[in-house]
Amino acid sequence: MKTILNEQQLSITIQRLIHQILENHIELENTVIIGLQPRGIYFSNRIVDELKKQVAADKIKYGKLDITFYRDDVRQGLHQLNQTDISFSIENKNVILIDDVLYTGRTIRAALDALQDFGRPAKVELCVLIDRRFSRQLPIQSDYTGKSIDSIISQKVKVFWKENEGVDMVELL
Repeated sequence: MKTILNEQQLSITIQRLIHQILENHIELENTVIIGLQPRGIYFSNRIVDELKKQVAADKIKYGKLDITFYRDDVRQGLHQLNQTDISFSIENKNVILIDDVLYTGRTIRAALDALQDFGRPAKVELCVLIDRRFSRQLPIQSDYTGKSIDSIISQKVKVFWKENEGVDMVELL
C-alpha cells in the first residue's frame, strides 16, 4: 500500500483544479458541471463547494449522472443503480465531466453516450483526480488532472473521502 495523496495534498490538488477550470471558464459562463455516479460525486461535490467560494452560487449549474445502463459491461451481473439529477439542458453548453479515477476510459465513453439524452453540448471536458495513464483502452484523456500515476493492472487505486470512509486520501493498493 502506497499513499498517492494525503489529506493536505488532496486539498491543494482540488484548489489547483478549480483555478484551472476558472482560468478556462471565466465566471463559469455557459458552463455546466456533471459529476459521475457513484464515486465521482464525492470529488465533484468538493469541486463545486470550492467553486462556490470563488463564483456566485447561482452561476454554478451542477448535475449528477448515472451511467449504469450505458456501460458496455452492464451484462456482467447486476449493477447498483444511482440517481441522475440534471435539471437543465446541456444544449450548446460547455460541459465539465468530473470523475475520481480515469482508468480504461470506458466509464467516460459511457458518460458521453448518456449525456446525449440531455442535449448536444458545445464542448465536453474531463476533470479527474487520478489518471492511470498507461491503462487506457479507449482514446480518452483528461483536460484537468489532479495527479497522473503509473500503475500495473494488478494494482488498484482507492480514493477515500471523509464523507464516506472518514478520511481524505488516495492510495495505491
